Amino acid sequence: MKNLARVAAALAASVIPDIALAQTRCTETTRFDPPLRILHCTDGLSLETEQSATLRPIDRNGDGQLEGAEIGGRAVLVTLPPRSRPQKGGFQILTPHAIASVRGTVYAVDVTATKTAVFVSRGRVVVARRNALGVSVTLAPGEGADVDGDQGALNVQRWPPERVRGLLERFGR
Repeated sequence: MKNLARVAAALAASVIPDIALAQTRCTETTRFDPPLRILHCTDGLSLETEQSATLRPIDRNGDGQLEGAEIGGRAVLVTLPPRSRPQKGGFQILTPHAIASVRGTVYAVDVTATKTAVFVSRGRVVVARRNALGVSVTLAPGEGADVDGDQGALNVQRWPPERVRGLLERFGR
């Protein structure tokens, strides 16, 4: 029974480490249908992750306000209200393949072992290859990009409704 409790605690900590969360102006809640963990921050930032996703908040200057988050797998839905952090210049999601940067928007990032898919629901998102920062595109609402380990140009695509629905349904949208 003790081992089961330790495993459950380790799994919970792997999503959003307690130490990292304690140092931010954010709180975590859980939703069960669909199963999500939601990080709510005082500046309006919201990060919704699938239960099995790993998310590491990034607060480089230690002021309690996140500059970004690193996600190692699965999907995250990011909501950042416009003008919620003009002094900070936006927010970044880092994956093994890409960096998605925003100033105020709603977008989803889905990470697999071979690629990162970024889709914009509202606002604009700059997506760059993590291994070639000079290769970037700006996505508008309804557009997405798939970023793999290559270093070539990124393609902006208007996502078909079924692909959008498939991703957003994972967040109960």
